[in-house]
Order: sequence, then C-alpha cells, then structure tokens
Amino acid sequence: MISSSSAPLARYTALARLLVRHRRSDLLSGMGLDGFPRDDDAPEGDEALAERFAADLEELGPTFIKVGQLLSTRFDLLPPAYTTALARLQDDAEPADFESLREVVEAELGGRIGDLYGSFDREPLAAASLGQVHRATLRNGREVVVKVQRPGVREQAREDMETLARLAGLADRHTDTGRRFGFEQLLAEFRRSLSGELDYRREARNLRRFRELTADYDLLVVPAPVEELSTSRVLTMDRIDGRKVTDVGPLGLLDLDTRPMVEQLFGCYLDAMLRHGFLHADPHPGNMLVTDDDRLALLDLGMVTNVSPRLRDQVTKLLLALGDGDGDEAAAVLAALGHPLQDFDAAAFRADVGQLVSEATSAGSDVQAGSALVQLSQVSGRHGLRPPAEMSMVGKALLNLDQVTLHLDPTFDPAAAVRDSLVSLLRSGLSVSAAGVMSAALEAKEFTANLPRRGNRILEALSEGELSIRVHAVDEERLHTVLHRVANRLTFGIVIAATVIGAAMMMRVPTEHRVLGYPAVAMVFFVFAVLSGGGLIAWVLLTDRRVARERRQDPG
Repeated sequence: MISSSSAPLARYTALARLLVRHRRSDLLSGMGLDGFPRDDDAPEGDEALAERFAADLEELGPTFIKVGQLLSTRFDLLPPAYTTALARLQDDAEPADFESLREVVEAELGGRIGDLYGSFDREPLAAASLGQVHRATLRNGREVVVKVQRPGVREQAREDMETLARLAGLADRHTDTGRRFGFEQLLAEFRRSLSGELDYRREARNLRRFRELTADYDLLVVPAPVEELSTSRVLTMDRIDGRKVTDVGPLGLLDLDTRPMVEQLFGCYLDAMLRHGFLHADPHPGNMLVTDDDRLALLDLGMVTNVSPRLRDQVTKLLLALGDGDGDEAAAVLAALGHPLQDFDAAAFRADVGQLVSEATSAGSDVQAGSALVQLSQVSGRHGLRPPAEMSMVGKALLNLDQVTLHLDPTFDPAAAVRDSLVSLLRSGLSVSAAGVMSAALEAKEFTANLPRRGNRILEALSEGELSIRVHAVDEERLHTVLHRVANRLTFGIVIAATVIGAAMMMRVPTEHRVLGYPAVAMVFFVFAVLSGGGLIAWVLLTDRRVARERRQDPG
C-alpha cells in the first residue's frame, strides 16, 4: 500500500520542483518582442536555463524525455534556446538485465529464444529509455536486429501521462497561461505520439509503408520487419550494416557519389509528406546509415504521423509562396491553417511574415525550406496564432533533412530541390482517382435532386412573407442583464453616498440624544451607510465570481 501511493506522490513532488525551479525562467516568454536583431549563432532565450530544463526532464525518466523531444518541434510555443536544448536530449540509458528482456521476448512470441532465433546476442547494440536493440540471426541464417521494450515502461508512461493530464486540466481551468496555450490539447498530441512509439506493431507498419514509398529509389533502403517475430513489445527487422552519416568525414565523402543519394532522399521525403501524407518526423543524421554498397539506410520509424490532405495542400501553397516571395499569400495560408488566440494581431502578423519572406527571397539559394517554416512557426506563436502540430513537425523534418543533405553534399541546393519537387507534386495533384470521381458524382446527383424542392420552398416562403433570416449577433439578453446590474450598482452607490453626506450634515443638528458624543440620528445613518457599502462590495464580488465561473463553463 505504501509503495503504490508513494509513487504518484513522488511524481507530483518532482513536477512541483520542476515548476518552481523554472517559474521565473523565459520558458514561455515572448520571443524577440523588442524587435532588435540578434546574433544568428545565439539562440533567443537563456541557454543555461534551457539546458537546465532539458537536464531536469531527462532526470524524470523516459516519458518526460519523449515529451521534451516532442516539445522541441513546437517552435510556436518555446523560445529557440529551448527547442535547441530539447532537440539534443539524449535517449541513452543503462542496458536492462538480459534475463528480464528474455522474459519479455518469450512471453510475447510464445517460445524460447533458442527455438525462435538461431542466435541472440546478450549485449545490446544500443540501449534507450523505452527499449534496446540486440543483434540476432534467424533459424535460416538471416541476419536481423531485435528491438525489445523494457519491462514496466508502458505502465510507467501511463501513470506519468495521467499525472500530467491532471495538472494540465488544473492549469487550463485556473490559469491564464493554461487557457492561452491549451495544455490538455498539447498533452493529447504527446499521448498519441508516445503511445505510437510504445506499440512496435505500428513501427512495423511504418517500415512496410516506407518500403513501398522508397521502392522506386534504388539508393534508399529501409529494413523489412519479420512479421512472425514482431508484436507490440518486440520488433524483429533486417540488420543493415553501415556507418552513421555523421561518422562519414570529408575524406570518406570523397569516395562517395553523394549527389544522387541526397537528391533521392530529398525527393522521396517531399513526395511521402506532400503526396502520400506520410511524415517521418525525426529524420536526423543519427537515424541514417551509409551502407557498404553506397546506399542510404533509413532507420527508426517510431515517430511517424499522418498529414491530412488539407494540410498537404496548404503546406504546398506555403512552399510555393516562399519560392515566389509572396508574403501576403504566405500569411493568408498560415492564418487559414492556425487557430487565432484572443490577442492575435492580424496586421502585425502579415507585416512580420512579409518581412520574413522578403529576407528569405533575398537570401536566394542560401535559404532552407525547413528553416523558413520553423521561423514562420515562431512568428505565428509570437502573434497569438497556433499552427497545427503537424505544421511544426513538417518544418522540423525538413530542417533535419537540410542538415543531412548539407553534410553529405555541401553544394546541394535544398531550395531548388523543393521547387523542382513541387512541380511534379502539383502535376500529380491534378489527377483525380476513381473514388474521387464517384464521390463528386454522388454529391452532384444529391445537389441536382434536392435543388428544385429547396428552391420551391424558398420561393413559397418569400411569396407568403414568411421568409426569415436568422442572424446571430449581440446576445441581447446578456446585454440587458449586464446593463441592469450596472444600473443597480450605480443606484445603490448613489444612495449610500447620499446617506453619508446627509449623516455628515446632521452632525451639526443640536440634539439631546447622542452616541459617543455625536448626534444619534447621524450615527444611525453612518452605520447604515457602512453596512450598506460592505453589503454592496460583497454582492459585487460574489456575482462577478459566479458570472466568470459560468462563462468558463459555457464559453458560447
């Protein structure tokens, strides 16, 4: 009993310390509100505080490491110093005991490791907070790697998310910051992403899907999952040997023909995102290998999200506006995509977006699509416009792609690659599927079938003088209530003031009846004024609090 109740309490205590420690930091402060230029190499925000915040999240365990990594994509919420520090969060961990992992594998796959695999290395290739990877071979000699989820990590993540959900609900209901940022909605996004990473069946589906999308690219390779040896906690896939992209130095690059490699990589990711809606949100250099046969291997597809057709179209429009230097169109697309807060300033937003797009256009080939989208997300957040979470993830993915391609081929021009890819994307977007044609035909049939009947109803109502148009404007009942309350308060205030003035004037009236040396009548009026004033103040406070509570419960 003690241990079951002390664990959540310890979590609340650790989170309370985190909030107290960073309550005065610039974590949620405005970004660049003074308008003065900053050094590009110095991220806005206190870097020391940002690194401390990232380290504190790391100490809280795997759930909070993943939350920090997801927060690193929200350029509209956090200053750049924090997104930079959180992006560097290390997911390394001490290897788990092999016997505990053996139990997970055998329980999930329903057999002994010695019967399931030809060989299985006890020492892991890599160990992270959620799971670790072991080298193995199948019974037929096929070389694979096995990703095994740590025991208890799913239950710990569930408890942590419940704790965060309670705190987010309290913040949204009782603080202005919570109502502005919508912590419950943010947490729902984090929950979906974390649950996806904890379900290895989803990662297996992502591997299969990405293999289909890269089938036409001979220089890209994605490991194939082994279906019969994969479950929600165990993932078996092909082993691909090679060097991390970041481990290939300038001398090693001289032996590689990297231009076709990066062209295929960039084109494949843009096609996957903007045509098929498949977004690998974390294509950083550590997730890519240069294989022994001079191909590029794409690994770790746990953090994947789907991009809706509407968002794909809007991102395509945004990239076209950036390429054409059309700041007004870019601002219009962002405004249509985002959710404006109460303090959203449309005019200032358009001006800043126009300035940013102009600077990007003047930079020419030096501008990177990912960097531009990240800066647009920052401008949106600064002016009270919340873009969809997928929008920031697209920017982060393109930013990581820029880093990979520039490391492999410093002369590669990402902006030109985006323009070339958009042409083919737009051409393919003009084609219509058979299902789309059938859906449009059914809608047209329904429209033409109902049009005569609806038209007759409108004309009959018009001819008989019964046509009415309902307009939702000012809430007259609420306005009347507010005016009535104001009038009552003014009246009571005037009566109390008149009583005080009358009592003061009666102080000079000679009388034999006195209280504390003052005329009794004047003292009676003074007491009445004091009690009435106190009652008026209490009434005002209670009614205002009740009205505010009802308005929060019913925003409409």
